[in-house]
This record gives sequence, C-alpha cells and structure tokens, in this order.
Amino acid sequence: MIGQLVLGLSLLVGLHEFGHFAFAKLFKIKVTKFYIFFDFLFPLPHVWNFSLFKKKVGDTEYGIGWFPLGGYVAIHGMVDETQDADALAGPPQPDEFRAKPAWQRLLVMLGGIIMNVITGIVIFSALTYKLGESYLPATEARYGVVTTKLGRDIGFRDGDQIVKINGRPFTEFNDVYDPNVLLNNESYYTVERGGQLIDLPKLPK
Repeated sequence: MIGQLVLGLSLLVGLHEFGHFAFAKLFKIKVTKFYIFFDFLFPLPHVWNFSLFKKKVGDTEYGIGWFPLGGYVAIHGMVDETQDADALAGPPQPDEFRAKPAWQRLLVMLGGIIMNVITGIVIFSALTYKLGESYLPATEARYGVVTTKLGRDIGFRDGDQIVKINGRPFTEFNDVYDPNVLLNNESYYTVERGGQLIDLPKLPK
C-alpha cells in the first residue's frame, strides 16, 4: 500500500515538474536540475543535501531526492526554493528565465498546472473508455415498473411499461428520473397497460 502511494505520488510529481521542464526547454532556458522529491530538507535548500539517485545529462541533473514532499525543477535565472536572489546579481544571460519575454515566463510557471489538467483529462478518458457508462436500456424494462405510494398517487400501477416521456420515446431508463422531467409540472409519462397507451401526469391532480 505504501509502495503504491509512493509510486503514484512520484508519477504525479514527475508529470507536474515535467510541465515546467518542457516549457523551459521549449524556450531554450537552461534547466540545471530535475528532481522527483527534494534532495534537501524542504524548505531549507542547504540542509541535508543528498539524493537517492542522480545522473547528469547535458546541462541537467536528473535525480530522486530523499524528502518525499513534491519535487522541483531548478531553472536558471529564476528565484525559487533552490536559489538565492544574490545569484542573480549580474546581468541576465540569454539562457536565463529572467531574460525571456513575459509570456514565455508565464507559460513556464503554468507548465505544471497545464500538465496536471492534461493528465486528468487523459486518466478520465482512459477510465471512461475502459469502464464505459452503466445504464439500463429502456427496452430491457420489459416487465414494467414496481410502484411506490407516490407512483400510485400519480397513476402508475405495478407492471406499467413506460414507453414515452413527454410524448417522445427514450433509450435509457435513467431518463425517467431526469431532473428536467421531475421538476417540470408540464411533464408526463406515457405507459402501456393492458394493451392500451395511457398518459400520466408527473404530479397527482
């Protein structure tokens, strides 16, 4: 269970930080670190600095920190929990965050949120595709309904087959409980009873 939690958190953090990372790379901003979890005692960047894994590729050090609370991307020229303002005392360099136009800086900062939204859409779409939506087709309610007191007051009887709502055929039995129908005093149901079609009002007369 703990392993699943850590794995899930790692994936979410990694995807979030990748959003910042991707936009920074797109705009040719130097990224010095990409870490899942912190390699220091957050929020103290100079305390207990060590990582469980790290590997440098190009200008970027990729790693897994020991402190399992979020993660971070160290972007050159941006003041955050990993950099001091004193480090930016000199003039901006072309590969620094602060040298880029405002709209690019905004997209870099919003990159994590954008990736979260995309991740949510992908997960929801995948679950919907895999599991689908469960509903009872109207054609399967062939034995009619079992009524409650309110149903009997309206005029329903056990065994009535609802064939239309407001004069229109319907495909899902859940449509019977549609709030747009239940809350509209003009709504009515058409039922088949004993070979006859009967219109029933939603509320007792």
